[in-house]
Amino acid sequence: MRYTLGASRWSVIVGVVLLGAEISGAVRCLGQDSKRAELGDGVTLEVMHIPPGEFWMGSSQEEKDWATGIEGGAQAGTERESYEGTEPRRMKVRDGFWMGKTEVTVGQFRRFTEETNYLTDAEKPGGRTQCFNPQWKSYNFRTEVTHPWEPMEGKSWRDPNFAFELRSDFPVVCVSWSDARAFAAWLTERERSAGRVPEGYEYRLPTEAEWEYACRGGSKECTAFWWGNELSEGAGRLNISAVDFLPDRKQKWPLGSAPWSDGFAFVSPVDHFAERGRNGFGLADMCGGVWEVVLDHFDPTGGHEELNVTNTAYRPVCRGGNYFDVPGNARCAVRLGLAGPHYSDSRDGFRVCLGRVRDVKGRGAEGRGF
Repeated sequence: MRYTLGASRWSVIVGVVLLGAEISGAVRCLGQDSKRAELGDGVTLEVMHIPPGEFWMGSSQEEKDWATGIEGGAQAGTERESYEGTEPRRMKVRDGFWMGKTEVTVGQFRRFTEETNYLTDAEKPGGRTQCFNPQWKSYNFRTEVTHPWEPMEGKSWRDPNFAFELRSDFPVVCVSWSDARAFAAWLTERERSAGRVPEGYEYRLPTEAEWEYACRGGSKECTAFWWGNELSEGAGRLNISAVDFLPDRKQKWPLGSAPWSDGFAFVSPVDHFAERGRNGFGLADMCGGVWEVVLDHFDPTGGHEELNVTNTAYRPVCRGGNYFDVPGNARCAVRLGLAGPHYSDSRDGFRVCLGRVRDVKGRGAEGRGF
């Protein structure tokens, strides 16, 4: 089943677009579909303009069945797919904003730490982050199940325990929700002092609704991926579990995988797939790559149109899947909740947006969780 916006909805969308253009006039008068933030030492960060609009959040039962089937490869019988909601819901993004063209890179995050001497949660005393154990060989399902990721001390975004050289154009990983927000606050202050942030706007994490709207790339249908429903059309578009050997061995990730090589068993450089890997809004790597944390607190019954916060134990939402995930776990609607605001993982990164100021009130308990 496909969910489409009926003709009667176009008048609503046009009205929202016109209203959004008026509301964000201070921004749109700059006449730019993209903007570049200056991070210093020649390092920049590009954001793409996303107009206001309407979209479908969530997935159908048909899509969930595919995700947990033979091609999707997601584990059947868990509650994970229920997090997407019982059915797709029409939602609106009322204000235009800019979204990072790519996930924040190692090089961009390095500029932040160089200028501020910031220490991430994983680097602080007692800090840990989830990393790949290079001694891992197999899940060993019939004896004692072992997983490839373990909490480790002494590892961080500077050294995520990859078995290969860390490149500046890789997406930064092993950073927490709190670390991502600190980066965005620094970027806001830097760009605002240069007069490049309009009144009432800031660099921040996107809300969950902004993220899924941006991920779908302006599509009026509710499809599994931003390009449609067919996995086969994803070749050359994204980095997920595929036919690629793990470093220093002749073994790929087990379980379901895409039936092609994307060239990387682990992370790939941002925007590596170029034009073919960008959606209708010009955003790269929205599916696969690394999980992207967003501003919202996780609601297991589904995402919200407005920012969802809590005064108790904050569990940030992450979206989009990652390089290790099976195809069924790298769809537009996929969402998970992290253990807490200080949790980090070598499969998790983030993408910033430039949008209206959003207040995340009392964040509740901030203990680490693995």
